[in-house]
Parts: sequence; structure tokens; C-alpha cells
Amino acid sequence: MIEAEWWEFEDRKSLAQQVADDIEFVIERAITGRGHALLAVTGGSMPAAIFAELGKRKIAWDKVAITLTDDRIVPDDDALSNFAALKAMAGKTGATLVPLVQGATRDDDVAAAGRAADARLADLHFPPDLVWLGVGEDGHTASIFPGPDFQHAVAGPAARRAVGVRPDPMPADRPANRVTLTLPALAAGHAMIVTIAGDAKKAVLERAIEEGPSSTLPIGRVLAATEAAIDIYWSAE
Repeated sequence: MIEAEWWEFEDRKSLAQQVADDIEFVIERAITGRGHALLAVTGGSMPAAIFAELGKRKIAWDKVAITLTDDRIVPDDDALSNFAALKAMAGKTGATLVPLVQGATRDDDVAAAGRAADARLADLHFPPDLVWLGVGEDGHTASIFPGPDFQHAVAGPAARRAVGVRPDPMPADRPANRVTLTLPALAAGHAMIVTIAGDAKKAVLERAIEEGPSSTLPIGRVLAATEAAIDIYWSAE
């Protein structure tokens, strides 16, 4: 059984305030202990309100590096680029923002994109102080999807921090190949948080936790692999 602490909120605003408090604490603890902090953060709509809250805090952002748990292999200015969204949310903080995908086209070789991302991460102080995940209604997390590349992401070489993956079936609303952090890279974080909204994702996450290490859901495999404390933040809307 996966052990996780649940935090439940009526709306995303109150969730954002609590998550920002906890991320601020993680950052301050890392800077005090190591002189710097590294965050691996999720894409999607949830982070915008949380980064808006973090922007109000007196954080030593010049000592913070932020990368992504995953991104789509698309041009830098594409609407589907998680890094473009990250720059819009956190670009004014002064933190160092590190892309997984850069200068790409939708036709780029997936494996080569994964190797390039892995090389970019080599200069960062791994493992992350915080791994921040979202969850899809199919149980995917980061860009580890059920399907042919599932094992490639969860059981590939332990030394790899990032790999290229092809979602199958391809999400109709976000049709692009991806780069994702591997399960070992995600699981190595010193702290892990999961942010979700709505009953459907809550049910998926509860199933994954109940299934534990044998879960067929990517989020279940990731949560079961980490030794870090896991905090789950759920809002009803």
C-alpha cells in the first residue's frame, strides 16, 4: 500500500495557497541545506495559480532551478509547449528555467529528443528537491502513458533521466510525441506532490494507491517507487 497524505480543498484558489506554502518550505529547506534548490514541475492548467502565489513570496529565486517532468516535442513557441507555459508562469521570478525540449519540430526523432533532454539535465543537481506531478484520467503522469512505451519509461536504464516517448493512443487534444523524466528520476526526488482536481482524477489516484507496486497505471508505479513523502492536493473543482 502506498502511503500518501491527502489535502482536500473546495476550490483551486485555496489549494494554490497551500501548495505554494509547501513549495516555499521545500525551497527554503533545500537552500539552507545545499545552497540551491531544484524543482521538477508538471505542465497543465493547475500550476498557473500556484506560481502566481509563489511570485508573491520572498524566495531566493536566484538559487532555484526549475525544469519540467515532461514536455511535448514541438517548436518553442507552440501552444502545446510546457516550457513556453513555464516561462510565462515563472520567467519573472529570476529562477533558472531549464527546458527538456528546445529548438524542436514536430517531426524530430523521438529517441534523439530524449537523449538531448537527458544531456541537458546532466548539469543540474539531481535528484530534485521536489517532484510535482499531475495525473490524467487514464492514469498517466508526466508523459508516462499506458501503452507501448510504458516499460521504456519505467524500466529503462537507471542512468537515464529523460527519454522520448510516443503516446499510444495519441491524445486527440494534444497530438504530439513527448519527452518525459524516467521513473527512476521522478522517484528519486526528496519530496513529491501531486495536484489534481475533480472526482474522476481522484478516483483514478485512489485506485493507483490501492493497487500499489503492481498497478497498471503509470501514476501508481511512480508513487510506489518513491521513498519520499507524498502529499496529494485535491480540489473539488
